[in-house]
This record gives sequence, C-alpha cells and structure tokens, in this order.
Amino acid sequence: MNRENKKRKYEKGYYKKNPCTESFVCRNCGRPVVSAGAGSDHRNHCPNCLCSMHVDNEPGDRESGCGSIMDPVAVWVRKNGEWAVIHRCRRCGELSSNRVAADDNPMKLMSIAMKPLCLPPFPLEKIEEMTELMAGDGKISW
Repeated sequence: MNRENKKRKYEKGYYKKNPCTESFVCRNCGRPVVSAGAGSDHRNHCPNCLCSMHVDNEPGDRESGCGSIMDPVAVWVRKNGEWAVIHRCRRCGELSSNRVAADDNPMKLMSIAMKPLCLPPFPLEKIEEMTELMAGDGKISW
C-alpha cells in the first residue's frame, strides 16, 4: 500500500464510505478474524465469541479513544426481521448495536437470546403463586 492510500485510509470517516476488509486477531478469544464470510463489507465483531472493540463513536468513524473489548450482552430483532447484537464496553459501559454477520456462531447467538428466559429476575415459583392468584391452578408442568 502506497503512502497516499495509507493516509486516505486513516482519514476521519473513511470506514463510513469504504469497506473494512482487514483481518485481525480477536482480543478476547485470540482467534483470527477475516472479513470474508461476514455477508457485509464491514466486519465489526468476532464470529466465534461475538466480542467487538470500542473503536467508534459513530459507526465507521474510528474516533473512540476507549479501545476496550465490548462484550455481547443481548440480541434484538430489527423492524425488517434482521438480528443485531447489543455490545457493552468493559471499560466505559457504552452500548452499541451491530448487525449479525452470516458466519456468526449460532449457538452463541442463541445462548445470548435465551439468557433472560433462563435467568429471570424473580424466582420461578413466583409464577405459580401469581397464576394461583389469577384463578389458575398454579401448577407448572415440565
């Protein structure tokens, strides 16, 4: 890469308009990450552990000074039915959303999606009690 192209690459907002085809090693799990297979021009998280890096303030600007690892904490479904991963920064706590990539680990995605159902913020026995109060028989049959 010549000096002029390298300079252009690091201009403010370069990745907003241009694809990010660079490979990197995930700082969380240590696996190599390549852009091929993502189904997008912008690889922004590891397809194995789904962790990301806090490098942007706005998508593609590379303006964040934090640089910490962002953990996948939730998934959500956009209006068009596309899934996205919610990441939270380990250092500053900032939240961001990234589209799910075509080669993301489906088991990891499902485990994140199921976490609120597996670990509710109340005891499951409370459901039986509330059902009973609402004139149900209150029994949960597994």
